[in-house]
Amino acid sequence: MEETVSGGNAPKRQLVEIQRCQKKPAFHFWFKLLLLLSLIFLVLGLALSDNALSWWERFKLQGDYRWFSNTTYRADIPGYRAHPKHTVVQNEIHETTEPPPVRLKGIQYHQAYPRNYQFIMDNTEVCKKETPFLVLMVPVAPNNVAARDAIRQTWAKNSTVQGELVRTLFVLGLSGGVDADKLKQENSLHHDLIQSDFSDTYLNLTIKTMVIMDWLTTRCPTAAYAMKIDSDMFLNIDNLVIMLKKPGIPKLNYLTGMLMWDRPVIRSKDSKWYVPEEMFPDPNYPTYTLGMGYVFSNDLPTKFVNVSKSIKPFNIEDAYIGMCMKKLGLSPTSPPDPSQFKAYNTNYNRCEYSKIITYILASSQELVNYWTDLKKPGKAC
Repeated sequence: MEETVSGGNAPKRQLVEIQRCQKKPAFHFWFKLLLLLSLIFLVLGLALSDNALSWWERFKLQGDYRWFSNTTYRADIPGYRAHPKHTVVQNEIHETTEPPPVRLKGIQYHQAYPRNYQFIMDNTEVCKKETPFLVLMVPVAPNNVAARDAIRQTWAKNSTVQGELVRTLFVLGLSGGVDADKLKQENSLHHDLIQSDFSDTYLNLTIKTMVIMDWLTTRCPTAAYAMKIDSDMFLNIDNLVIMLKKPGIPKLNYLTGMLMWDRPVIRSKDSKWYVPEEMFPDPNYPTYTLGMGYVFSNDLPTKFVNVSKSIKPFNIEDAYIGMCMKKLGLSPTSPPDPSQFKAYNTNYNRCEYSKIITYILASSQELVNYWTDLKKPGKAC
């Protein structure tokens, strides 16, 4: 019985095998045709892509992109992310807004042009009711509430200084681990936070500075002067307003602060201020004002925003502003008394602090302590 059954199934198995053999050539033919068409479409797609790089060039640039991502795009840093308007494809970053991307060996660098970003928290009414004489723009980390509170208690406490209206605003980007609701509550209380949707990192300080310029251009163009000042600074605001009201201080094309001449570009990869030749080929920066705090007439922000379209961005924000000035055919101006713009001081001296405009401090508590002492009754010197 088993032999009969087995013998009866044999012809069926042979028929199946014959049919399989007959199908294989047809299957191979259609498979090869599909593969060929796919290759043709792939080659056409690469040839017509907007950057016109060959497949082989893209492959070779993988090493360049990995190097660049380690120096500029740090995906390994918590909270750091590419801007949503950027689409990363292998070694390139396409932008959906102006300006045209800056290229170097096939790499498109992160743009400093501020219109690539959007304000997600704003205070547009600051300059609508009254026109400020001076606007203080303070770049600060989103989580650094202590610095903001110290400034609010000291040099940003009074809106009228030497008879002039002065406004202070804090400029933030996005950072991982920061409670957005707490920032909204802080802004509801003080009405002084400006937040844009760039990633708030040290390497993005140029973007942060250009966002400041964009805000002044679009939200407060009627102010006479503005100052970009870091959050770790002692600012003698009275002396600053007195300086700006002196006869002869320009009202246009004016940028002043602690001037830096012929400063060499740092090429050491171990340095915090490292800039590769590919990003800035010149050995020295143009004359610029030290980023701790520089003052400018409020016609310049619009010019900076416009000229930034044609300047390759690099991560030293104050030197970048110097580059904008050079591209505009302008130069920073030495302040009436250069000794008023100082960087570091080892010891507090009440008489000294009554004469200066800026000093870099070690902590927010120092700012509160020094300010309290400076403002107490009695002569400072």
